[in-house]
Amino acid sequence: MTDARFDPKMLEAFICPQTRGTLVYDAQTQELISKNANLAFPIRNGIPVMLLRSEEHTSELQSL
Repeated sequence: MTDARFDPKMLEAFICPQTRGTLVYDAQTQELISKNANLAFPIRNGIPVMLLRSEEHTSELQSL
């Protein structure tokens, strides 16, 4: 099986499901981050998991 990665070009197609705002791609943690909602959505096998129950609150948003 190959290691699937998220294509940053796809970022334009995704919005935060809570705020409807833009997301930031963090390649190191493989997450899409909503700065406004203070949430991070995991990317698994190259596919963002945008379910609100899958998000994690993140305190590392200040570094982006």
